[in-house]
Amino acid sequence: MKKVMFISSTGGHLNELLQLKKMFNKYNYYIVTEKTSDNLYLKDKYPNRVSYLIYGTKDHFLIYPFKLFLNCFISLFIYLKVRPNVIITTGTHTAGPMCCIGKLFGSKIIYIETMANIETKTVTGRIIYYFSDLFIVQWESMLKLYPKAKYGGWLY
Repeated sequence: MKKVMFISSTGGHLNELLQLKKMFNKYNYYIVTEKTSDNLYLKDKYPNRVSYLIYGTKDHFLIYPFKLFLNCFISLFIYLKVRPNVIITTGTHTAGPMCCIGKLFGSKIIYIETMANIETKTVTGRIIYYFSDLFIVQWESMLKLYPKAKYGGWLY
């Protein structure tokens, strides 16, 4: 059975990612997100199938680079533990290092650009677009920005 890692930052990106939970039963799945009080329930709901990264947004400008650096090492540890065949992500910054690590180790990368963006690219999407195996947008208008993407419609 294929191992599939589902990864995203917390909040709306995680809510979008969890819309894919019907896929969990079809694969040996694993979930990775940022650790916040709002999503600690995931450890109980999906026992032994969840890991957390350090929460950090670009709003914390001085601390963000340090947290990103630490998350790169934590991501490598989680990746080597799980060894997924496929990484599916709805973004954003938390998923970037994991997708890079996964690509280096031969995992297939599926990136789903957030539905929150209708006319602009996300920073992570701009990077992962170039090496993802499948890049999905939720708005047809985004195909102008990502011409090689596939339109998948809304996750909700």
